[in-house]
Amino acid sequence: MAALTVLGLESSCDDTAAAVLECAAGAGPGGSRVLSSVVWGQDTLHARFGGVVPEIAARAHAERVDLCVEAALADANLALSDVGLIAVTAGPGLIGGVLAGVMCAKGLAAATGTPLIGVNHLAGHALTPHLAEGLAFPYLLLLVSGGHCQFLLVEGPETYARLGGTIDDAPGEAFDKTARLLGLPQPGGPAVEAEARGGDPGRFDLPRPLLDREGCDLSFSGLKTALLRARDGLVSEKGGITRADRADLCAGFQAAVADVLAEKSRRALAASGALRFAVAGGVAANALLRARLERVAASAGATFHAPPLSLCTDNAAMIAHAGALQFAAGRRDGLDLAARPRWPLDRAAPALVGGGRKGAKA
Repeated sequence: MAALTVLGLESSCDDTAAAVLECAAGAGPGGSRVLSSVVWGQDTLHARFGGVVPEIAARAHAERVDLCVEAALADANLALSDVGLIAVTAGPGLIGGVLAGVMCAKGLAAATGTPLIGVNHLAGHALTPHLAEGLAFPYLLLLVSGGHCQFLLVEGPETYARLGGTIDDAPGEAFDKTARLLGLPQPGGPAVEAEARGGDPGRFDLPRPLLDREGCDLSFSGLKTALLRARDGLVSEKGGITRADRADLCAGFQAAVADVLAEKSRRALAASGALRFAVAGGVAANALLRARLERVAASAGATFHAPPLSLCTDNAAMIAHAGALQFAAGRRDGLDLAARPRWPLDRAAPALVGGGRKGAKA
């Protein structure tokens, strides 16, 4: 097919992103070549609050999304008239941010007559292995991020079966909360991982939630509470915590998360019979977790696939790629495209319990 230039927009949480892809058979591992990818984070805006403030995030997206689009087009050395498709995250996520991106995309589509498609943010993550290396369908995906954690059997660009997911906090959210409890900067994932490198993961007896129950559902809220109690015990005993205490707490927390995800991944592989196992989402950047999951895949006789770090965290390249695949399958959206705070990929699966502060669960 002829090359299709796709403009992607992403604004579901606290990263404003735009990307331009050239999509065609042979353009790259998954048929897409990334011409530009711009991601503007909001860490400095939310730092003093210890987490993402939805109202601040929404205002920042509204102020920046058009400028981000301009930067992505400039980096690709293209004009808006060169774009053949606009793909935008239409949910799930913090509704103010999602709405900012959708309204910008609708305005661009209305002004230029360019086709528009609304993309599920989770589908963007789920199809990242296909973008990065052309991973063939079907494959089992562990989507593990700040707002979401699910095991998905990815059977095609619009066909997903959920095997399990978190019933409360997502792992990335738990990492952020742990960082706040221990006085570490945000985002919490990289900060906790860095601190854990010098710690003893076996010093504190932290729980591995839901390992005593069958299935692939997960829980991380109780682990965070156990870490809080361990910290408070040290403060009560010694009047505070030392740098070594903090490193040991981080190492113990990280090891517990890795143990839970590794065991649940083993169960998901056994239940699905998948021969290809991929991980995506921001927490997939964690080196310990990647190593553990790679060993699980090898033990199950499956290949392991992890995207480059730049495609793990929220970005618009994954949204453009997902939009291109769905556009090729015949999907189109009109100017009545709505922003959605919740949008499950597997519509037949029951809703997951729990909201989470970094985005609606789906």
